[in-house]
Amino acid sequence: MAYWLIKSEPFKYSWDQFVKDKKTFWDGVRNYAARNNLKAMKKHDEVLFYHSNEGVEIVGIAKVAKEFYQDPTTDDEAWVVVEFKPYKKLKKSVPLDVVKKDKRLANMDLVRLGRLSVQTVKPEEWEIIMELAGEG
Repeated sequence: MAYWLIKSEPFKYSWDQFVKDKKTFWDGVRNYAARNNLKAMKKHDEVLFYHSNEGVEIVGIAKVAKEFYQDPTTDDEAWVVVEFKPYKKLKKSVPLDVVKKDKRLANMDLVRLGRLSVQTVKPEEWEIIMELAGEG
C-alpha cells in the first residue's frame, strides 16, 4: 500500500462535505506531477485529506475507491480523476506549522512542494503524522 496527500480548499470542498457525500472523484487536476500521482494510486491506498488556504491542516484519512480514469470535466485525454471515500476523521488535526516544525518531516512533499495538490507521503512520514494526530 502507498500513502498520499490531497489538498482541498474547505470553502470549495471540505472534509465535512466529503463525509456527507460518502464518495467523490478528484477532478480539476491540471498539473502533470499531480496527475502522475493520481495515476500511481491503487485501490485501498490511504490518503491524507488536507485543508489548504484556510485551516491549513491535515484533517482526515480517505481511501482510494476507484483507480484513475478520464476526467469527465474535460475532453482533454491528458487529465484523469481518482475516486475517494472517507475513511476516518483524525482525532487531532495536524496544522501545517506543526508539520514544518517537526524536523523529521523536513523532506515531506507538503513542506518541499507546497503548491502541489496531490502528493506522495512516505511510510515513515505517515507514521509521524499519525503520531501527531493522536492516532499512534
